[in-house]
Amino acid sequence: MGNTVCLSDAQRAILAAAQCTFDALAEDELVAIAAGEIAVTTLSDEQLEEFLQIANLLYRGGEELISDALYDFTFLSELERRHPAHPFLHTVEPEVLIEAKTVELPVRMLSTEKAYDFATIVNWAKRIEKAAGECGRDFAGLVFKVMPKLDGFAAYDDGQTLYTRGDGRRGTDISRVFERGLQVATGGRRGLGAGEVVVSRSYFRDHLAAIFDNSRNFQASLIKEKELEAPALEAISSGQAVFFPFSLLPCWQGPWAKLAAEFADIVDRLWGEVDFDVDGIVLEISDEVLRDHLGATRHHHRWQIAYKKNTETAEVRVLRVIPQTSRSGRVNPVAEVEPTRLSGALIQRATAHHYKMVREKGVGPGALIRLSRSGEVIPKIEEVLAPVAAELPDACPSCGSPLVWENDFLLCINNMNCPAQITHAIEHFFKVLGNIDGFGPSSVRKIFDGGKASIPVIYGLGEEDFVALGFGPKQAENMVAQLQRSLVLPIEDWRFLAAFGMYRMGMGNCEKLLAAHPLERVFTLTREEIIAIKGFSEKTAGEMLAGMQATAALFDALYGMGFNLITTPLETSAEAPGEGPLSGKLIVFTGSMQTGSREDMKKQAKALGAKIGESITGKTDLLVCGEKVGASKLNKAESLGVRIVTEAEYLAMLP
Repeated sequence: MGNTVCLSDAQRAILAAAQCTFDALAEDELVAIAAGEIAVTTLSDEQLEEFLQIANLLYRGGEELISDALYDFTFLSELERRHPAHPFLHTVEPEVLIEAKTVELPVRMLSTEKAYDFATIVNWAKRIEKAAGECGRDFAGLVFKVMPKLDGFAAYDDGQTLYTRGDGRRGTDISRVFERGLQVATGGRRGLGAGEVVVSRSYFRDHLAAIFDNSRNFQASLIKEKELEAPALEAISSGQAVFFPFSLLPCWQGPWAKLAAEFADIVDRLWGEVDFDVDGIVLEISDEVLRDHLGATRHHHRWQIAYKKNTETAEVRVLRVIPQTSRSGRVNPVAEVEPTRLSGALIQRATAHHYKMVREKGVGPGALIRLSRSGEVIPKIEEVLAPVAAELPDACPSCGSPLVWENDFLLCINNMNCPAQITHAIEHFFKVLGNIDGFGPSSVRKIFDGGKASIPVIYGLGEEDFVALGFGPKQAENMVAQLQRSLVLPIEDWRFLAAFGMYRMGMGNCEKLLAAHPLERVFTLTREEIIAIKGFSEKTAGEMLAGMQATAALFDALYGMGFNLITTPLETSAEAPGEGPLSGKLIVFTGSMQTGSREDMKKQAKALGAKIGESITGKTDLLVCGEKVGASKLNKAESLGVRIVTEAEYLAMLP
């Protein structure tokens, strides 16, 4: 995503066009964070997410705020460290054209799961091996494909239209770039699917670096609606700016045993094999049956992973250890260290993981530690080189209540009255709900300080109440309107359940839970009923039950307000045989639908007993085609003997 000293007019224009407002951060704070003057570990969750959203918006708009490496290795991984199930981590980071209308993509374009060390790659391969056994495939004979991950502008070419990736489901039509003369890389043909709009690295250095700040800035200019300037036209006509389909990238192919043994050499060779910016290496499996079996999350395909490398260490002295109370009540130690730079970022704080580590490793003022910046936890204490006597807090820094030990952690058990826990829980609810604005950390803190300390109470506030709490009349009017809006806008029931922030009940687990039992039954489930659901262990079930017991009264109060919830189809009923023409069928939807969005049609099909696929395999029963369907998908369906029907023919099949 290069550091900046202030927001440029172009950056401000992108944020204004996107209607992006500063809620948790001020502009000067944003710039200070980007420059490394404010440590990422000092940011609240709300500030961290807002920074990520703005940095991503500017990066995708060609006016980057920070480098892609800094974005991944410092800010994104800090959010992953704090909240592995955070919605932002499981949402496709959008390629956005602010001025363009969005259209539905012919296929879903997801992000790629990231790995920052070989151990993570090995764990991914073990998941592939397990899936191979489930599908009767010989893992030793599987073909793994490894290729460079280009740092360009993601797009999809179906042969007729070139789409931006957008949010993975809806993008924008940028076919005009081909009309301007843009060619497919290596002399390739149109219609090869996903790829990147990129410019030659050497050409950019020799001809464009004096005009454009970076290659992302230039690549974004290629696809905008405005008339191209001479440098861009010259880059296109000379074949130095191209659309590079992933299928044409140089690659290594072979079995896992060889890949594992030669991993470092393969990565180094592929990293320098193309004259384009590369920000990682993509690994995937070629077996279509396994791909279909593994499927995808809302964020990435499980059969694919991207390896990124960026590790640097430094030896520094600890100045002090600061306790911070989290939403769960855990008091987390943050080590304030001598300012030092790692990979271009000014590091002033680092996670000390938990107070058991602080106590046993001797992390305290004066301790000499080795810090590392890697993809998993950034920055982190890798080793304590010279320990000291540790200082442990005996009271919660937020409410002053005594702390108790829970395994490795110090815990504040005053969850009903601890300001940090209450405000963080309220912020979490509104954030995960995702259909309401204006309730960021500063607003929630102001409401809490005014004596309104629960979500049901907040929903009962009127305009005059918000004014009395210190909000302006117009802001008060907007906040009441937003609260009412969140009640009527449709929202998935699993998202609503996840918003309560119960331990072990992130969005993924909530979705699995509600596919087995209706929401009305969740808080009456027994341990045995939860364990019976695939993916839930006895330990997880116990932790979920404890959380539900503590949250039941709050859930009942909010559920009774009548949120407009979209019910998750029950898998038990969806898989029951003989219930209709779609029961048990594996269906793939493609093209632009006229009677509704593809997602709505998928939900309807699931409710009628169908299974939904994203790619065509020999197991696909039905390909439902809307408008603007790519020839490659149709040809593959025909070659595999898959039944192909139009949208109208499909609708005629429904009961």
